[in-house]
Amino acid sequence: MEIKAVQQRSVKLRDNYHQLEQQQDGHPWTLEQDALAFLTDAGLVGRQVMAHEQSWPEAVSSADLASKLAENIWWLVEMADRADIDVETALTDFLDEREQHLG
Repeated sequence: MEIKAVQQRSVKLRDNYHQLEQQQDGHPWTLEQDALAFLTDAGLVGRQVMAHEQSWPEAVSSADLASKLAENIWWLVEMADRADIDVETALTDFLDEREQHLG
């Protein structure tokens, strides 16, 4: 899937969650609340990787880990959009910079 398509689908999905938050909390989550939710999910990735590597006692399937990794990518794409950052440009610039630094 192209990054632009990921961005479009991510924003649309986030809009649906904003409607749910409006019903539950009386307002959509702020970018800061999204960042905190992302950090929680990022921590869960750490635990799931530990379980995958058998250094954490909880069993986790590859599907669970894949889903949680995808969710974290979704959060990053969504937060970039809300911060008016073109994630494709940012990612390309980062990769170019790292390749030049290490190459």
